Amino acid sequence: MSMHDGTITWAQLLEETAVQHGRVHARWLCEEASGAFGDEFTDIVREPVTERSMAHLDHMLARLVAGEPIQYVLGHWSFRHLDLLVDQRVLIPRPETEQVAERALAFARSLRGVDPLVCADLGTGSGAIGLSLLAELPRGSATVWLTDSSSDALDVARANGTGLGMAGVGARYAQGSWFEALPSELCGALDVVVSNPPYIAEHDQRVDESVRAWEPHGALYSGADGLDAVRAIARGAAEWLRPGGALVLEIGTGQGAAVADLLRDAGLVEVAVEPDLAGHDRVASARRMKSS
Repeated sequence: MSMHDGTITWAQLLEETAVQHGRVHARWLCEEASGAFGDEFTDIVREPVTERSMAHLDHMLARLVAGEPIQYVLGHWSFRHLDLLVDQRVLIPRPETEQVAERALAFARSLRGVDPLVCADLGTGSGAIGLSLLAELPRGSATVWLTDSSSDALDVARANGTGLGMAGVGARYAQGSWFEALPSELCGALDVVVSNPPYIAEHDQRVDESVRAWEPHGALYSGADGLDAVRAIARGAAEWLRPGGALVLEIGTGQGAAVADLLRDAGLVEVAVEPDLAGHDRVASARRMKSS
């Protein structure tokens, strides 16, 4: 794409981009290139495009044509009430995971009288779930530990936590594998544990090509049946949750029965599996048995 005679407007550029990439993507890309979003972009749509903005758009279009997901090209993506920094260090936040966050929030809100709540988002990636807890629970009512085995992912989560402002004060970050990342004094004291762990079988051929090519494999694949991470989390939950504390997991299509068995075998109770909007197994939850 060129600057034409130097007087192309954002309206013209939007139309040109839409021919190749569709109107929705074109709008996102032009907003990103211009630095003006929503009504601000509408206000400048008749103004000429600067050379810098054109170069930015050309660079994004080249990445898109090469197959890179639009979320990484834009560098940020919405999740519930948050606008999250995302790049190839972390998974792209997905609508199904918003349902996981909603279930974790429901458990947290049910624990009235616990002040402050102590929660953990294991394998946090971009921080989407854990930061949603902090953003949507009453300020100061929860401490949320965001853990990941990847230091790169934790850097992204920290950046997103900074973007929360005062709501992010309750965030704690720790590197390590699942519960091993947490301070030992939290063992038996966690009110809510939530995780979107890797749950794809290593040789599953149904994974979309763009996912295989661009997203971090460590956050996708988990053993021969996809359940290695779930096994580790289930085993740890019975020890690390407080009596009555809740575990919420995102799981893969068709894994509901196997995950429910793993949770029960770990000694957890009130095991449930909820479908996503497409009717696929998606959210597994359970509690540690209350003390008698």
